[in-house]
Amino acid sequence: MRSKHICVSFVQSGRWGLVHPPGAAAGSSDLVVLPLRLRRHLPSISRPAPSSVAATALGLLLLAMGPLVAPSQGQPQASGDGSMRANQQSSAANGTGSYAITPQRRALLNTIRYAEGTWKQGSAGYRTLYGGGRFQSLERHPDVVVVKRYSSAAAGAYQFLPTTWSEAASKLQLASFDPESQDQAALYLVDRRGMLDHIDQQGLTREAMAVLAREWASFPTLAGRSAYGQPVKDADELQRFYSSNLKTLANQA
Repeated sequence: MRSKHICVSFVQSGRWGLVHPPGAAAGSSDLVVLPLRLRRHLPSISRPAPSSVAATALGLLLLAMGPLVAPSQGQPQASGDGSMRANQQSSAANGTGSYAITPQRRALLNTIRYAEGTWKQGSAGYRTLYGGGRFQSLERHPDVVVVKRYSSAAAGAYQFLPTTWSEAASKLQLASFDPESQDQAALYLVDRRGMLDHIDQQGLTREAMAVLAREWASFPTLAGRSAYGQPVKDADELQRFYSSNLKTLANQA
């Protein structure tokens, strides 16, 4: 064989393909017939790589539609001098619901509440049923089905469905439905979607919102729609709220 590099031009017919052999002139009629099943052994033709932005968006979109991942448990991030930032040290590793609440994570939690319609109620948002009603006891998820435009048993500041809450409470060993437990469970859901470290480092990006759209119907997909056909917030609006809230929290720190 004169060269390992060949120019391949296939004309498919049934299970066979025609291949220009090495050294054949352009337009040459000298062809070799190969079974199509052998094509995988031939060198692939190089193609331009997609842009990093498009690749990132596609990858995150596939993640959003794919299976859940094991929570990263909020791994601590290295600062510029190589030390670990104590305010981001872990999380749910000990199974007691101990995600650190940094300004970035509090801004994220507040943005989820804003999208879900429980932000303006303040602390009462933690007692909010789907549709805006209230429940009293914070001992457990109320598990009350409300029928309005839709039928839903979502409750709390982050509008947890009963099954979702049960999973988070079990994983984090949460003993009640109090505000602190709800915050921890919401961070667990973000972590379960593989987005907690991403948001810690890059903020609330459109790609992150698209992944979280599978968890909260009010978050937009990359196409700007709800993953569940429900009313959805605009991505620019959520990013503005997140940035403004994060700035306020940073100033208070």
